[in-house]
Amino acid sequence: MKILVTGAAGFIGAALAHHLVERGDEVVGLDNLNDYYSVALKEQRLARLTAHRNFRFVKTDLADANAVSGLFAHEGFDFVVHLGAQAGVRYSLQNPQTYVDSNVTGTLNILEGCRHNPVRHLVFASSSSVYGSGGKQPFAVENPADHPVSLYAATKRCDELMAHTYSHLFAIPVTGLRFFTVYGPWGRPDMAPMLFADAISRGRPIRVFNHGKMQRDFTFIDDIVEGLIRVLPLPPAPRETWSDSPAESWAPYRVLNIGRGAPTELMRFIHLLEEALGKKAEMKMEPMQPGDVPITWADTKALEALTGFVPQVTVEEGVQRFAEWFKGHNKV
Repeated sequence: MKILVTGAAGFIGAALAHHLVERGDEVVGLDNLNDYYSVALKEQRLARLTAHRNFRFVKTDLADANAVSGLFAHEGFDFVVHLGAQAGVRYSLQNPQTYVDSNVTGTLNILEGCRHNPVRHLVFASSSSVYGSGGKQPFAVENPADHPVSLYAATKRCDELMAHTYSHLFAIPVTGLRFFTVYGPWGRPDMAPMLFADAISRGRPIRVFNHGKMQRDFTFIDDIVEGLIRVLPLPPAPRETWSDSPAESWAPYRVLNIGRGAPTELMRFIHLLEEALGKKAEMKMEPMQPGDVPITWADTKALEALTGFVPQVTVEEGVQRFAEWFKGHNKV
């Protein structure tokens, strides 16, 4: 199969692309290599991919409509996995235009590419952030997602709505995946696991928001990739009847949660990381940050019903595997 993976130098994109090329697919990886975080880390991830003859890298900005249109017309993709985006909740408060350009305009360009060059399935990254800070727990795809509390979340919800519109108008099979706090080897340095590991290993204090009274559905990268792999060959079909669930419609469109399905208290995660690194953390307790939510918890029954997939990596195992990679990668 010929697959486009956007955000191929990113954490999830690189991990997925590596799995796809290892099993023999032809993968075109797109990324703009922006400097939101270390470009060197992104290049290291890419280096693991470019060693494969069935991987090609294209440096392009998703917001460049002509470049994206030309890529689709030239390549003729079977599948598209759209993971490229401007990430980060807090950063969206200071740089809103970047999020609109990348997450909204970029996704629109991907949808236009699929409109004019039909694909068998478009899978795109949404986020648990779309649920906001309210609603019953765990977050189920049937829950309303109409009150985001950060611009990042609002752009991801916009992506879902645009994708549904294109699915309805142009019969594009689309699945949106709401990711829950992904961590693991080669992770993003702006996220808590990498920030904590780096600070603990250097003997520096870590910032613990909401005074540690946070819970996150920490999901190991291998489980995320496995879920993606299982969803990809299962495009949704149009429906003659519809339950009025906000997660699906009459169009060939669906939204799924992809997470561990078990929230972990932030302090528990920190203690596991301390044990794995063999060092105690110095903690600086701080209040809740704007745009943050106190808990994320994925209801993954819909994903399991569709694919049979149940996440396998416990947080205890995941933290240990992450710490081992971190120590080796950083020669700690």
